[in-house]
Amino acid sequence: MKPILGIQLYTLRDHIRTAEDFDFTLLRLSKLGVHDVQISAIGDIPAETQRDILLKHGMRVCVTHKPFERMQNETGELIREHEIIGCDAPGLGSCPSAYRGTEEGARAFISAVSAVADAFAMHGMKFHYHNHDFEFQKFPGSDKNLMDLLIGETDPDKVWFIPDLAWVHVAGYDPVEMLNRLRGRVKVIHFKDYILNEKGERKFVSLGKGRVDLAACYRAVCALEIPYIVYEQDCDWTDGDPFKSTEESWTYMKELEKKEWHN
Repeated sequence: MKPILGIQLYTLRDHIRTAEDFDFTLLRLSKLGVHDVQISAIGDIPAETQRDILLKHGMRVCVTHKPFERMQNETGELIREHEIIGCDAPGLGSCPSAYRGTEEGARAFISAVSAVADAFAMHGMKFHYHNHDFEFQKFPGSDKNLMDLLIGETDPDKVWFIPDLAWVHVAGYDPVEMLNRLRGRVKVIHFKDYILNEKGERKFVSLGKGRVDLAACYRAVCALEIPYIVYEQDCDWTDGDPFKSTEESWTYMKELEKKEWHN
């Protein structure tokens, strides 16, 4: 199965704050040949308006990032919004800070996630979790970390993952090995890249310019039949312009696809 390429709109978050901005941003992406996006950090735009603008530009939503507070306290409304925009994959961008740092907190988080995932499952949706690097830090006095518990102690039919390759690499793990570990629980993967500057500081870069072996990751995605690859870059854009970085990274992904995809 050939993976579908897309764009994570968090990269362009300053340009999706209003319906007019959302419309213009999707227009720019459509001119690049983009048809699939992840919605994250969007402004207060009604779901019906989002749907209409998405349809206008021939866009589909493969996954979202939504606040955990809304998942817990506005579950029904959030489900309805996803139904309107045609997305079956509500996602969480990060574990809230209140749950981090201890195994006790992590288990409380997993309990909360499982309750939300049960509600999503009743409507044909799966909860999706996006990692950073802190999930791989071991708990004090333990050989376990948050990622271990999320993988091992949640229902694989209800809780899936959005592996962020750069953050996996930053944490000291092999992204390809992590993809294999998550086999059967991934719909969307984040392609992201980074470098370490002369001071050893991490800086994100356009795809193909950094430390992550994205070609190997693309081959693994194909082998594992993961449906979607989306580009995300948190900051550090080329010339400070997220559209420029998006265009560079989209071009890289299309070239990688041409080189690595074999029927």
